[in-house]
Amino acid sequence: MLSVHGRKPAAVVVEPVAKAFLKAGLSPNVVTVVGTLITIAISVVLIPTDHLFWAAVASGLFAAFDMIDGTMARLSRGGTAFGATLDASCDRITDGALFAAIIFWLVYVDHAHPSTVAAGLVVLVSSQVISYVKARGEASGFTMVGGLVERPERLIIGLVGIGLEGLGVPYAVELSLWILAAGSVFTIGQRLAQAAAQDKGQRPAHEVAHEAAHGTVADSQTGAPPSSGVTD
Repeated sequence: MLSVHGRKPAAVVVEPVAKAFLKAGLSPNVVTVVGTLITIAISVVLIPTDHLFWAAVASGLFAAFDMIDGTMARLSRGGTAFGATLDASCDRITDGALFAAIIFWLVYVDHAHPSTVAAGLVVLVSSQVISYVKARGEASGFTMVGGLVERPERLIIGLVGIGLEGLGVPYAVELSLWILAAGSVFTIGQRLAQAAAQDKGQRPAHEVAHEAAHGTVADSQTGAPPSSGVTD
């Protein structure tokens, strides 16, 4: 939800920083990679060592790089296909590092109940699936807009949880993970429902074009591969 409605308010802060980075000669891709590496380091170093509050603060600050690089691309030449692919890939990596570190903390530091660890695993997996469903749906020609728990919500709830836990609030991490687990599963269903509502029964155009180029187009009525003209 915030990815749709929160961009304009954030632009007031992000755009001046993006312009300063461009003026300094930095490219959007460099900012993407640097932000990713720093965010991963924060997650895998601070969270397992029980520095939860500072992990939340630092992760929140560097998560802003995800908006800065996109704004830089828009202000310069509109971005590139590779830049968009790199940015999406780095988002998946940083999400995985964050929730993997939280799960590590649950198991080895907090000695949490197995059900809470399971909730963390649900969040870890579903965070990747949510993004995949959107990407695959858009590749199939569907319009995939919004969702209950997208990346901004996931980061805010997760980081608030570990931050409050770091300040001594009991069960803050556990509560945030259960909220995210339920919301993420709902979002997967929500996006699949979006795709299903737009499905007219046709096959994706890019798949048909690919198979035609390789001579593997299936029969339009039976779905069987084309006959080679040779019978047994």
